[in-house]
Amino acid sequence: MVSLVLTSSDILRALLLALSVVWLLSDLAFAKHAGITRHYKFDIKMQSVTRLCQTKNIVTVNGQFPGPRIIAREGDRLLIKVVNHVKYNLTIHWHGIRQIRSGWADGPAYVTQCPIQTGQSYVYNFTLTGQRGTLFWHAHISWLRATLYGPIVILPKKHASYPFPHPYKEVPIVFGEWWKADTETIINQAMATGGAPNISDAFTINGLPGPSHNCSAKDTFKLKVKAGKTYLLRLVNAALNDELFFRVANHTLTIVEADAVYVKPFKTDIVLITPGQTTNVLLRAKSKTPSAKFAMSARPYATGPATFDNTTTIGILEYEKSASASKSNHKNSPLLKAKLPQFNDSSYAMKFQRKFRSLATAKFPAKVPKNVDRRFFFTVGLGILPCSKNQTCQGPNNTRPAAAVNNVSFVQPNIALLQAHFFNKSKGVYTTNFPTNPPFKFNYTGTPPKNIMLSSGTKVVALAFNTSVELVMQDTSILGAESHPLHLHGFNFFVLGQGVGNFDPKKDPAKFNLVDPAERNTIGVPAGGWVAIRFLADNPGVWFMHCHLEVHTSWGLKMAWVVNDGKGRKQKLPPPPADLPKC
Repeated sequence: MVSLVLTSSDILRALLLALSVVWLLSDLAFAKHAGITRHYKFDIKMQSVTRLCQTKNIVTVNGQFPGPRIIAREGDRLLIKVVNHVKYNLTIHWHGIRQIRSGWADGPAYVTQCPIQTGQSYVYNFTLTGQRGTLFWHAHISWLRATLYGPIVILPKKHASYPFPHPYKEVPIVFGEWWKADTETIINQAMATGGAPNISDAFTINGLPGPSHNCSAKDTFKLKVKAGKTYLLRLVNAALNDELFFRVANHTLTIVEADAVYVKPFKTDIVLITPGQTTNVLLRAKSKTPSAKFAMSARPYATGPATFDNTTTIGILEYEKSASASKSNHKNSPLLKAKLPQFNDSSYAMKFQRKFRSLATAKFPAKVPKNVDRRFFFTVGLGILPCSKNQTCQGPNNTRPAAAVNNVSFVQPNIALLQAHFFNKSKGVYTTNFPTNPPFKFNYTGTPPKNIMLSSGTKVVALAFNTSVELVMQDTSILGAESHPLHLHGFNFFVLGQGVGNFDPKKDPAKFNLVDPAERNTIGVPAGGWVAIRFLADNPGVWFMHCHLEVHTSWGLKMAWVVNDGKGRKQKLPPPPADLPKC
């Protein structure tokens, strides 16, 4: 029998070895769950592009239109260097990204940052936390997002699966809006004359208008599919001023995700998608190759009194033919059209929105705030403002159309709100007296009041960290009832309920869905109706909320929430990065 005598140095060495193994294993475990850092470079440059028989110079990222696709996994960190080579000052917004404690990277001009000036650059630095699905990026200043946009694809963490059948292929379908004229000239002229800006000339699918437009048969998006396979279409509405109905002729779609949150799957023939919204749908190709092509069509859902672009953009779904099938037959196969609802079918819109439900499972819970700390009631809609000095406007008594939340038309500051907040220099930049309720009550969806003049100012709502907020947004019929897609930066919110007419604070809350409401970042306030949402203000910073119809944003339908730091280290906003653009 051999006796084993261990010295103290042996014991120490064994202990260190054991500890190093534990550290290594924990590091490996962490590495398995931690994301990687992905680098992108966005060179903002002019590019000559031809559409609708005309060539014009447009602002692009890396000369691409639409812009490049960003692909990452949940948990990844993104470092995106944006270099501005054009004459316009600009910013980029990563639409729908929660930006947890990274508000400096959110992107709305004069809200979280000053614009990147010509010849300057800025690195957007943020981590994708607790999100997976489809979002998108776009310029967030003036009307530059007309051509500056592209999809963001957030895949689940490695070895995590989708809660729906795994698709054979994934395809981004990005809807846009195209003007023959220069969009910056259009909005600048409209703001100078006090008139409505000119409407677009076409809608596009992945930058292409399709065969219903002149010179555009070659500019048509084509999706080739194999019989029997399932495809995930990642739909993004990047249009400026129009909500859209979308349909694939003779095919049913299954909606599985909205605004990068999984939903209880439901089947539909027609998708309604507002600017700012994203929707993932499964398309199951027919089991046998048909002898026809199928139109993928999108056209507006428009409820307001103004004129709108009533054109249809068409892409084509084609089935791959077997090698034995004749090519000539394929060329002559008929194109089956997609029937879409009437442009103002608000009852379809309401029914469709109500179908969205969170999964509300143990793995994907719906964390609806059950108790409410602060309640707000916001009217959203149009009105008028006096014309600026030395300006002649087209409205009665030298007025111009404007838009507001609770009668306040937002005035853009000259210094970014987030900087003013962080450095305690809000004086002269903004005030925290944004009204909790409309300044006066009236029949919001009935006959408008005689006085439709709005007030204007740079007002925000200040919230303590972790405040739970309930917000009812009510459309008004001033200058005509209209659907308004409202987008909240920095948070997802839960859609508790919606209805037609005026919100009834006594009866309507009893019908709120607090079990599995849809979780979104953009929601249509129904034309002549209301929507109720809740969110938890657990993200310190300054967060923009605005209508995603760009004309209404230009007219002032926007405001901001200031969420103050909490007490813990992870409840505070870090200082700004050294390269934050200067005003």
